[in-house]
Amino acid sequence: MFGDYEAQRHWQEITFNLPIKQWYFNSSDNNLQYWGLDYPPLTAYHSFLCAYVAKFINPDWIALHSSRGYESQAHKLFMRATVLIADLLIYIPAVVLYCCCLKEISTKKKIATALCILLYPGLILIDYGHFQYNSVSLGFALWGILGVSYDWDLLGSLAFCLAINYKQMELYHSLPFFCFLLGKCFKKGLKGKGLVLLIKLACTVVASFILCWLPFFTEREQTLQVLRRLFPVDRGLFEDKVANIWCSFSVFFKIRDILPHHIQIMISFCFTFLSLLPACIKLTLHPSPKGFRFTLVSCALSFFLFSFQVHEKSILLVSLPVCLVLSEIPFMSTWFLLVSTFSMLPLLLKDELLMPSVVTVMAFFIACATSFSIFEKTSEEELQLKCFSTSVRKYFTCFTFLPRIIQHLFLMSVITMILLTTMTVTLDPPQKLPDLFAVLVCFVSCLHFLFFLVYFTIIIMWDSKTGRSQKKIS
Repeated sequence: MFGDYEAQRHWQEITFNLPIKQWYFNSSDNNLQYWGLDYPPLTAYHSFLCAYVAKFINPDWIALHSSRGYESQAHKLFMRATVLIADLLIYIPAVVLYCCCLKEISTKKKIATALCILLYPGLILIDYGHFQYNSVSLGFALWGILGVSYDWDLLGSLAFCLAINYKQMELYHSLPFFCFLLGKCFKKGLKGKGLVLLIKLACTVVASFILCWLPFFTEREQTLQVLRRLFPVDRGLFEDKVANIWCSFSVFFKIRDILPHHIQIMISFCFTFLSLLPACIKLTLHPSPKGFRFTLVSCALSFFLFSFQVHEKSILLVSLPVCLVLSEIPFMSTWFLLVSTFSMLPLLLKDELLMPSVVTVMAFFIACATSFSIFEKTSEEELQLKCFSTSVRKYFTCFTFLPRIIQHLFLMSVITMILLTTMTVTLDPPQKLPDLFAVLVCFVSCLHFLFFLVYFTIIIMWDSKTGRSQKKIS
């Protein structure tokens, strides 16, 4: 059905030509099987705004029914311009401000960090090539992260509510926000300032959602229909080839065919909840901006690996917080961001984005390697594994080889990704296994993500006050 490019164009067609009450309902003018609107109200409002501009340029772009599958160079330019404008208004200012607020690094390093974040190939390829507006929701989320990290808690909460109301997948980041703010309230005392802050936050969240959903609160069925479109549990455990546990290991264990639908939902919920629980408890008890950033990575990765109905593009929700720790752990962050782009290889090749992928990945890698000297940042301290290694050495005194192992794993990882990419592009898969290379990409990427989940969880759990005070003393 012409792909996500047509989905975005079709939403402009629907929102402009139909009354707001019909946007999420199936009808003769709005066939939900043909790219029906399945994102929250802010996405719909954004589509309407873009359609309003498109109407002035060329009404054929959004003509009801007759514009289906419309594609031209002028329209491509318009659609990509809308992404760029959204970037310039929301995402890029948030990235620049975040990097300006980084402490204990030079102005040159701040500029380098901003450049590397903006060069992240995954977001560029998906938003401008495959075609989506992920930078809008990620930009709002980043404004939210900035807000709550610098005690602008109400503004931060408002920004994050806008992110959720633009794309429901921002729920990947919701638990760290909740735990961080709840931890702040506990710290202030729930009988005094903490209770006041909690009430203010609750009012901000409720007011934000009411304003975004107001047109859909007029009738109960309207609200329920939007919710059904946002959370389509009937679609199954996963779609396409996504580098999470359920898709990768379905090669060996056909969980979708063996277990009932409701059992699949329960299992995915339990795995997701248990994998993110330790980090969330730690953040609630010891709230800190650093802990918040790393918990965002850990929780988003847990959701990606174990939750229900994951898409390959959802890895961008993990990549954003990883970008935010790029200056703290440049080697591991660069490695993760390369793997996250590689994990979307089947989708990128389907959209004929091989050359843009190679160019953007090389530009990003060169920028990170030269800006942060990543190959020199592999000691226990620079990998933030000093506390963990010290704890292990109490029982195994010879445990001094962890940095070397990680260096070797990185080398093996890069070679594997290059080989798999080359094989996918140059070789035809066996007739009996037409999805062989796509499945291999997913499986290899999934193993990487499991390794990174363990790594980031270790950083969170072993980031003690003692470790920080020892660093200050030294």
